[in-house]
Amino acid sequence: MKESELALNPNPVVRYLQKPNAEFTKADIIRFIENNGIEFLNFRYVGEDGKLKTLNFVINNREHLETLLSTGERVDGSSLFSFIEAGSSDLYVIPRFKTAFVNPFSMFPTLDILCSFYTQEGLPLESAPEHILRKAITEFRKTTGYNFKVMGELEYYVVSEKNPLYPGIDQKGYHASPPFTKNGHIRKEAMQMIAQCGGKIKYGHSEVGNFTTETEAFEQHEIEFLPDDPQDAVDQLVIAKWILRMLGRDYGVNISFAPKITVGKAGSGLHIHMLVEKDGKNVMIEDYKLSNIAKKVIVGILDLAKPLTAFGNTIPTSYLRLVPHQEAPTNVCWGDRNRSVLVRVPLGWVADTSMIKDANPQETGKIPYIEGKQTVELRSGDGSADLYHFVAGIIVAAQHGLQMENALEKAEELYRNVNIFDDAHKDKLEKLEHLPKSCFESAEELQKKRDYFEKNGIFPAGTIDRFIRQLKAYNDKDLSEKLYGRNDEIWKLVEKYMHCM
Repeated sequence: MKESELALNPNPVVRYLQKPNAEFTKADIIRFIENNGIEFLNFRYVGEDGKLKTLNFVINNREHLETLLSTGERVDGSSLFSFIEAGSSDLYVIPRFKTAFVNPFSMFPTLDILCSFYTQEGLPLESAPEHILRKAITEFRKTTGYNFKVMGELEYYVVSEKNPLYPGIDQKGYHASPPFTKNGHIRKEAMQMIAQCGGKIKYGHSEVGNFTTETEAFEQHEIEFLPDDPQDAVDQLVIAKWILRMLGRDYGVNISFAPKITVGKAGSGLHIHMLVEKDGKNVMIEDYKLSNIAKKVIVGILDLAKPLTAFGNTIPTSYLRLVPHQEAPTNVCWGDRNRSVLVRVPLGWVADTSMIKDANPQETGKIPYIEGKQTVELRSGDGSADLYHFVAGIIVAAQHGLQMENALEKAEELYRNVNIFDDAHKDKLEKLEHLPKSCFESAEELQKKRDYFEKNGIFPAGTIDRFIRQLKAYNDKDLSEKLYGRNDEIWKLVEKYMHCM
């Protein structure tokens, strides 16, 4: 990391230590704590419900701090994971130093560190979500020779009291500015905090969803991240969701990542962009066109798209979002700059243009051509996604695509370059497979293709069994048809799952 990048880094731990977070050591953490008046240390970790847990420590002395950072602490695993029995439930939580950040909400100076789970033998817990993701990353790199990077688009609704001044227009909130958007200050404050906690943010904006009831206003927003190592990217999303909910508490508004708030209004997705690198160079583009590597990755995602919903769409209301005409995918296909498909290839600054000079005729300096921005985007996931498992599944699928013998032929077959929901293009829907329509169907699809995820020990069989069991327990087969026109029943379901993951 260059000196200028360190100076501008919003994370105070990075700025103080003058080194990138990936290089943090135990000695660095102790030095920061001692020299910055830190009084509390929080160990943070994600349980089965996908939310951040907290273990607080008052720092008594240097020896106490050394012990915590050297050996971690033990926790009751049976209270965090359903697959751990109470009779033998102790787990260790071991801090990952690179994740250290100053807690922006604590009334006392506090440093938080994310942790991983280890067994009594001192081995990584095979079924721990973050370890499953780490195994997927390692296997992909070892097998393909490539690095995989991801970024998330975090969409959410702010639910507040109705304000009659400058009312927003129904479903016209995309990139709206104050005074027609009321909660941009929460988004900007969240962005600042996320960045200070280590998140790498691309941008934030208001989103399409905008509507009111007699008493409440519903306003949709999005924060999008930059491509990063998959584990770091997921850690950032988890912290971001926590920060937004904490700000909602402080401002007295409800922040919801629920996939669907009501029928006929924009749902909240959690789109995942991905790219593949070789020796630090993005290989998704070749000769200014989408590369064969990118197409193989896309095909792998499409081939396992249906079971991936078991990790990315985990509650019944997920499938009220995956309906036609709502910019949410329903069919297994891909296309360029096309929001009706499952995997989209967004604009990636591929062409060698002079747009900046055209917009700024006074610019006489040389404008560098910057490579490496091209990604592909999976649009099925939503705010209920079990993030560590979902991204691990995506990596497994990408590796599968790179190893498929007929991947390029399949890519041609599944390409759609038009809005497939337009009546004029109904023929384009023919022969396309459909995404599952319920948690129950997702469980069935995961059962059919579980071998892909269990291969090389990435997903333990017990983890797959647990997802299948939990998804089927909703008993939501044909739920959309049963709820059609019954708005009161739909709202009860939305309220039940308002605070998913």
